[in-house]
Amino acid sequence: MKKEILNRIKQLGGNVANVKGVSLQEDLCAITFNTALYQKPEDTPWLSAEDTEPIEGLGDWVDENMELFNSDRETFYKKMVDTYYTLDEEPRGQLFWVAKPFTPFQKGTQDFEEWNDWFSDDAELDEIIQHSNCDTPAFVELLYTDAYPNNYYICVSDLNVDNPIVWSTDHEEFFTEVTNEGTLEDFLNKFMTKEEFIDIVKRKMEQ
Repeated sequence: MKKEILNRIKQLGGNVANVKGVSLQEDLCAITFNTALYQKPEDTPWLSAEDTEPIEGLGDWVDENMELFNSDRETFYKKMVDTYYTLDEEPRGQLFWVAKPFTPFQKGTQDFEEWNDWFSDDAELDEIIQHSNCDTPAFVELLYTDAYPNNYYICVSDLNVDNPIVWSTDHEEFFTEVTNEGTLEDFLNKFMTKEEFIDIVKRKMEQ
């Protein structure tokens, strides 16, 4: 993978110490996170009450902690980051890094037993295959979330192993509808680092 991708993963809180450059699948599965990930708000900078919060429920959390904000802003921001950048699964629209193989075409695997018949009949793989060198692709499930879409995948036979495409699909249309989310580098830039999150909140709180 590109150096820029590994650097971005580190900025987002990922551990890339075990990435050895052996293969795309092994490198992705070697990366771990001890925090959830949040996408940057797309439409608004959260500068007024009507604007979209950068993280679901943040407005209520801020209201509950205004006394701390007024007395000790540094502690306020630390508490805020500690509250949201965890592996707590309370639904907030966050995504969780899982980076595990998904192998519906590989005989002898649990995924093959569970999914192969379904994939052979119903899956819509044409666009994915166009960007790979294999008609029966293997994947790495990269992220999951309770929000829409639920799952994000990378095809390990992607033609560009240095910067592969991320594909998303929802559990209700699992692989019968897939969306090209762009390259991994561009996709990771859609997420907020802790510092970027704090900056968004500061622009709201300290304007």
